[in-house]
Amino acid sequence: MSIYTYICFLSAISIILGFVTSKISDKIQSTIAITAAAMVGSLLLLLLGYLGWFQIDSIAIEVMQKIDFKSFLLDGILGFLLFAGALGIKIPVLRDQKWEITIFALFSTLASTFIVGALIYLVANLISLPIDFIYCLLFGALISPTDPIAVLAIIKNLRAPKRLSMQVEGESLFNDGVGLVIFVTIFTVAFSTEEMTASEVLHLFLHEAIGGILFGFVLGLVAHILISATDDGSLEILLTLTIPTAGFMLANMLGVSGALAMVVAGIMVGNWTRHRGFSEQSQRYLDHFWEMIDHFLNSLLFFLIGFALLLIDFTFKGFLMMLLAIPVCLIARYLSLWIPYSVLKFFRTYNPYTLKIMTWGGLRGGLALAMALSLPAKTVFVNGTDVKDIILIMTYAVVVFSILVQGVTIEKMIKKSKLVDPNREEYLTPSSHFDSHVSAHK
Repeated sequence: MSIYTYICFLSAISIILGFVTSKISDKIQSTIAITAAAMVGSLLLLLLGYLGWFQIDSIAIEVMQKIDFKSFLLDGILGFLLFAGALGIKIPVLRDQKWEITIFALFSTLASTFIVGALIYLVANLISLPIDFIYCLLFGALISPTDPIAVLAIIKNLRAPKRLSMQVEGESLFNDGVGLVIFVTIFTVAFSTEEMTASEVLHLFLHEAIGGILFGFVLGLVAHILISATDDGSLEILLTLTIPTAGFMLANMLGVSGALAMVVAGIMVGNWTRHRGFSEQSQRYLDHFWEMIDHFLNSLLFFLIGFALLLIDFTFKGFLMMLLAIPVCLIARYLSLWIPYSVLKFFRTYNPYTLKIMTWGGLRGGLALAMALSLPAKTVFVNGTDVKDIILIMTYAVVVFSILVQGVTIEKMIKKSKLVDPNREEYLTPSSHFDSHVSAHK
């Protein structure tokens, strides 16, 4: 059968699974329920194969390998999911949180990368698994950015305080693009046959990041002009599809960040074109159309995350690293947020649960898994174990813990945050305003 055939059947299964889980319990987010059900199914297939019954585990593994999770997400549906998420970002709220989101997306992602890399390097050596620091840093790069797909799928329906919600969602959308750029940069350094200079590394980073932002602006501008030139409601909606399809692919071909391009273009279309380019009919259908696409692709993606368990090669030391990676990533996440928050709190008063929710709500998902799967196999070995297998098992552990544990328990924190000054989730201190403070020093 063709890959398209597999995708069709898996899509149908994920939708039916979502329907069944919603009937069983409406208290659990559908994406969490789908992931859990797919993992149970994976374990069942492995057990049946081990017992010698049916022998369909090998068929399932072959299907997962043919789909190529990395290409399916990083080179495919990522553009749709990021564009759909960015459409809901409101510029007035984003402007109010611009300093926090910028700092979290740039500083916190980079800081977390190095903290995770350093801690993994230490714990790996403690269990006699001397992984080179560059590969520990590579794991830090792929696991540090919070996954906007997981975050938006789970957090946005819990109705957190508005400003707090924007911090979580805005950070996840932007640090996704930044994280991908950091990963590509470190990946190039780690696996390049020639040693790269510091200036070459910086040039690669800036080309990906700045190029992606500028290209996204161009995409948004072209889309705005085309949409404004027609009053056909159906055509206006169809024109938005050109951004995450041809636009996303063209960004990747140009060597710039397609992820950042989708976020920028989505914000432009969701704010500027929505009110100045779309007809009244299209304004009503825009969100509904993209919510359906987002829900469908999320169901399929989280189903594949659960079934990716079939691709994991478990070893004893890999199992130890899997257990150690979860607390390491949580510690790094907390420290990378605490540092800027300790400064920002002098200018703005935050909900007391902000740091806890930002830390525990920093979910990882298919994006980290796709980056881990993109690493070359059988290239670097440590004590006879493929480094890719070690990184993959750590990534899967963090992703599954993030979705099934953090995703389920985050709701309690958000409910508590609503009880604190419910009329004003965050407010400026009487004596200062962050923007005015910065302006005064210009």
